[in-house]
Amino acid sequence: MNTIAGTRGHRVDHGRPQAGQAPSQAEALDDAEIRARRMALRSSVIGTALEWYDFFLYGTAAAIVFNVLFFTKLDPMMGTLAAFGSYALGFVVRPLGGFVFGHLGDKIGRKNVLVVTLLMMGLSTTLIGVLPTYGSIGIAAPILLTLLRLVQGFAAGAEFGGAVTMSAEYAPAGKRGYYASWPGVGVALGVVLSAGAFALVRMMPEADFMSYGWRIPFLLSAIGLAVGIYIRLFVQESPTFEKMKARNAVAKAPVKAVWQEQKRSLLIAIGARFSENTAGYIFQVWALSYLTTQLKVPASVGLTAVLIAAGIGALLNPFWGALSDRVGRRPVYILGILVMILGALPFFWMLETRETPMIIGAFILLIVFGLYPMFSVQAAFFAELFPPRMRMSGICTARELSSVITGGMAPVIATGLLAYYGGSYYPIVAYIVFMGAVALVALLLAPETRGIVYEEDE
Repeated sequence: MNTIAGTRGHRVDHGRPQAGQAPSQAEALDDAEIRARRMALRSSVIGTALEWYDFFLYGTAAAIVFNVLFFTKLDPMMGTLAAFGSYALGFVVRPLGGFVFGHLGDKIGRKNVLVVTLLMMGLSTTLIGVLPTYGSIGIAAPILLTLLRLVQGFAAGAEFGGAVTMSAEYAPAGKRGYYASWPGVGVALGVVLSAGAFALVRMMPEADFMSYGWRIPFLLSAIGLAVGIYIRLFVQESPTFEKMKARNAVAKAPVKAVWQEQKRSLLIAIGARFSENTAGYIFQVWALSYLTTQLKVPASVGLTAVLIAAGIGALLNPFWGALSDRVGRRPVYILGILVMILGALPFFWMLETRETPMIIGAFILLIVFGLYPMFSVQAAFFAELFPPRMRMSGICTARELSSVITGGMAPVIATGLLAYYGGSYYPIVAYIVFMGAVALVALLLAPETRGIVYEEDE
């Protein structure tokens, strides 16, 4: 039996079959099941990429555009702080979205929830693209912008958790780390697409960009929405959820069950996210603002650096997942935490050079070798911490509660520290190191989940 209290899982040996043994489950799958698995993975990657393109797009625009066009009456530093404040509000409602959609995902199925969240995200992002600015409608502009951000946050509360749950439950024995890492590829692609879209429109003359060019990436979300909905409608429900329905084992109150039966796993998952989520939004979002407003580096340099680093991260994400199938989830996760802790100060040293190759190298160091080892392995790690009947609720609850404390507040905290300490980055380094230390403690207290299989997953 495993070491997580209150579960009905067990460890299994996923070694190669010996001579004379029956074929593995993966080898016995018929063509229809293989096609269903591939469709589920494609759906997770493409749908997650489109949805997180929308979500990260707001963060990029907050660093470059919204502080000027929607918070016009404030000085540059306060305008940036206000823009990131509206950005952070999207994280405030994410736990609510996680509770609601996580509950529905464990009650009525993973697929339907993923369709609804993608629809909400795509529509709200497209509407931002046609939103009048402060100069046209005054105070109503930042209010409407913030309301649309709240819709984005509510939808994001279950998107990644649902995609991870679906991918993990379609994974063959012994390959959950690899399969569950693919939604992370979608997130990385979302970062690449959002940074790439802004990098392209930033090539326009400044007046044209500030007038209408910044809207183009948001309006393109309508095309992505149509593609994503089409793909997700053809995905079959998770086989694990279908088994739970057949056995009448669907939880009546999955969110409540997480709090009552899996509190230790929930706290471990929340703590583990402190480092990963802080890294994601400091190095992929806030650092763009730091480069442009503090170091006076052209915005295109930061966007290019994020584009390259996230692209490499996307390519390596399945590698980290597959590595965790061999050596365990905890070693790979801890590697990412240590890179983040030890690399925080060198990151700023490299940015301070204002040299493009050094800036790109800084982002590659922290995003590729710090963020993505944590992010990739987290998918299977969290899926194995929680049993299937409350899995989506557990993953979404842990992710979104931690998002309020870490990801959503990270740009706001970093901007506030920079302002309070007169532009010094040392307090921000201390903040990053502290968040990494919290995650490191959580991982050291966590069980090794590789090899844990629950009845419904078999």
